[in-house]
Amino acid sequence: MNGFEKTSMAVSHREGPVPIDFGSSDVTGMHVTVVEALRRRYGLENRPVKACEPYQMLGEVEEDLKEALGVDVEGVPPETTIFGFKNEGWKEWRAPWGQTLLVPEGFCTVEKDGALFIFPEGDTNAEPSGKMPAGGYYFDSIIRQPPIDEDDLDPADNLEEFAAVTDSSIEYYRNACAAARRTGRYVFANFGWTGLGDIALVTAPMLRKPRGIRDVAEWYMALVTHEDYIRAVFDVQTRLAIENLAKIKDAVADNVDATFVCAADFGTQTSQFCSVATFKSLWAPYYRRVNDWVHQNTRWRTFKHCCGAAEPFMESFIECGFDIINPVQLSAAGMDAAELKRKYGARLTFWGGGVDTQRTLPFGSPAEVRREALERCAILSENGGYVFNAIHNIQAKTPIENIVALIHAVHEFNGENWA
Repeated sequence: MNGFEKTSMAVSHREGPVPIDFGSSDVTGMHVTVVEALRRRYGLENRPVKACEPYQMLGEVEEDLKEALGVDVEGVPPETTIFGFKNEGWKEWRAPWGQTLLVPEGFCTVEKDGALFIFPEGDTNAEPSGKMPAGGYYFDSIIRQPPIDEDDLDPADNLEEFAAVTDSSIEYYRNACAAARRTGRYVFANFGWTGLGDIALVTAPMLRKPRGIRDVAEWYMALVTHEDYIRAVFDVQTRLAIENLAKIKDAVADNVDATFVCAADFGTQTSQFCSVATFKSLWAPYYRRVNDWVHQNTRWRTFKHCCGAAEPFMESFIECGFDIINPVQLSAAGMDAAELKRKYGARLTFWGGGVDTQRTLPFGSPAEVRREALERCAILSENGGYVFNAIHNIQAKTPIENIVALIHAVHEFNGENWA
């Protein structure tokens, strides 16, 4: 049984082996240091890791490592990174922690007072849009919101980064999805445009001179103080997203199995960013439009990422038409694996939740990691509806033996002898 077959069974809620995803998306990946350590651990060719997602410094999981780990999902990333440059023209770069990496041509940094600054579209004449603090392992967005007149806000200012898909982008997705299909894995594509209020995108690290509401705190307050403005942004963004998806769909045909819709977080560690009523009023109508179009016009499953204490929103996610929820942060308040599976497991596929990346994976023992992973697989995979991944990306400085124990635990659960 190949990765496509295993994952298709899981998302169709049929019992079978638990499929594994590591590296298919910006929320199911591994830090570049982890990828290098795994390559070394499995005796793979010693070569620089590609920093395929420079914001979080995620490393590309290449074909040889996918085979070593037993990965079942093949990702198709957006054509450009969050900083607005493409993953092309690879060059060597020495990271502050001493690792030699391959980074895209547009990856341009300047060091100041021990911190690294990165620029939108690689334009060093623009203000930097990201900062890696001294001793850090990834970039934070820099808030560059210009002064705004709250009595004269123009929704178009928050839509600058959302444009009609180009012919070259369509060709990119046509080729990338076809190549992904040939791997025999389940194809998970992120086409963009549908990230409604995704806070990583609100700050617009890809734009040279962003306009509109770009401050994180200002954006969250605007959900209350400027609700009509937010609706206007979401309405245009949703219409454009559907128009673009229609064009991409004609190009990629059946070479996609699931699509990444949105990564806006509604949960915190202990609570929620907004009420369920606010979600239903402000987000749900637009999510429903996107999901309805996808389900009426394709066979793709739709994927929603939402960190934190997200249990109060699960019923709403289902009502909006989402098929898959990630990262299943079982370390957050109210996120009990057995209860989530009982209440929502027949209607949602859980993609993640395989181990606590805040405590067990970085600070536990290999035996504790194995025990937790086996327990999560047993609970979440009953009657299908489960794809294994950690809770969000695996971070730098995570003990490699713990990660190996994690991988081997899933294969053990599947009855596979994985050396």
